[in-house]
Amino acid sequence: MKPILIFEFNLNTDITSWKIVNDVVMGGKSESNFYLDQRGNGTFEGHVSLDSNGGFCSVKYIFEPITISKTKFICILLKGDGKKYQFRVKSHRVDPHSYVYSFRTSTDWQTIKIPISELHPTFRGRKLDIPNYDGSNLEEIAFLIGNKKEEIYQLHIARIEVL
Repeated sequence: MKPILIFEFNLNTDITSWKIVNDVVMGGKSESNFYLDQRGNGTFEGHVSLDSNGGFCSVKYIFEPITISKTKFICILLKGDGKKYQFRVKSHRVDPHSYVYSFRTSTDWQTIKIPISELHPTFRGRKLDIPNYDGSNLEEIAFLIGNKKEEIYQLHIARIEVL
């Protein structure tokens, strides 16, 4: 089966559909940016603050629905900073919950291979008692950092695809 490209970054990529959602939505003080670096990679960076009950930064991308149920993995080519991140998906953009997979980055380019069946449902950091993600519909992806500590972070993303 041919890979399904969700997003590929390059110097000409339009990233206006990527939106920052930080803890400021709940009164927190964390800050982040999302931009193309000099090589055309999507770069998500900032500062997670625990002030005012804060503690997370995220960037999300909403797109026209796709079905990925016949595939097994979401693969992300990225370069991190040694910190732990979450990759999150939503079946429908209006769903209150997300399906989450946590991963640790290295400081080298790496491919994170996420088994679709291991994306588990959460709402506000709490695991839900509903089935894991089934791939029947995909409308939103996101990256989130929220390690319950104050930290500066930087994540470079080159490509996100489904295999």
